[in-house]
Amino acid sequence: MQPLSAFPADIARNITCVFTDIDDTLTHEGRLPANAYAALEALQSAGIQVAPITGRPAGWCDMIARMWPVAGVVGENGAFYFSYDTAGKKMLRVYDLDAATRAKNREKLARIQARVLAEVPGCAVSADQRYREADLAIDFCEDVPPLPEAAVQRIVDIFEADGAMAKVSSIHVNGWYGRYDKLSMSRRFAAERLGLDLETGRNRVVFCGDSPNDSPMFAAFPYACGVANVADFAGKMAAIPAYIAPSRGGDGFVEIADMLLSAR
Repeated sequence: MQPLSAFPADIARNITCVFTDIDDTLTHEGRLPANAYAALEALQSAGIQVAPITGRPAGWCDMIARMWPVAGVVGENGAFYFSYDTAGKKMLRVYDLDAATRAKNREKLARIQARVLAEVPGCAVSADQRYREADLAIDFCEDVPPLPEAAVQRIVDIFEADGAMAKVSSIHVNGWYGRYDKLSMSRRFAAERLGLDLETGRNRVVFCGDSPNDSPMFAAFPYACGVANVADFAGKMAAIPAYIAPSRGGDGFVEIADMLLSAR
């Protein structure tokens, strides 16, 4: 990873879209600081399309799409995107899987939940699970004392043994049935809502993230940026960002946004 100061100025001037993780990328110790939210608004005001790409639940994403200065949000690690039409006063909700399939999958995830709780002492179902539509989130350090890496890996193994996908964020193990991920739904969102082909237009996109479940996005975008805490996962990610900000969490995101805005 190169320092953020090495980000090419000519590329920065032509960035038209910023995708960003939320937890520990926009937030700091679980809270969204005012400067990070202001950076989102400044990017939007400068004509840069912004979209959170998160593992957080549908209930949260509905609020984010409706109230934050963003073009939309990809949630539950790619299960859907939500985008609010301000003029038409209508929320667009697009899912990778249909409602019947999601309902069947929730039944299977309930069995995994029981097994995880029985076999991995100290973990818990995420406090935001009741607002989810497509996945199961197991908390290993947000509202419980941090679990050792072996326990986190055991949670992943239980999901995968049942044929589910599993991704580790900075706070949760998220598991689901389906072949989607953050990148696949981001491609769909960009094409359908932004008119942007992420294959041909990837040099105009910056993705900001911090943890292993961001690896597909880091791999897809040559100018992806990590906040400083991405270094905590060194050697544990399939792909790393090209650039790293000096600061952690929301402060690092502000540094990335300021770099892009100053280049314009």
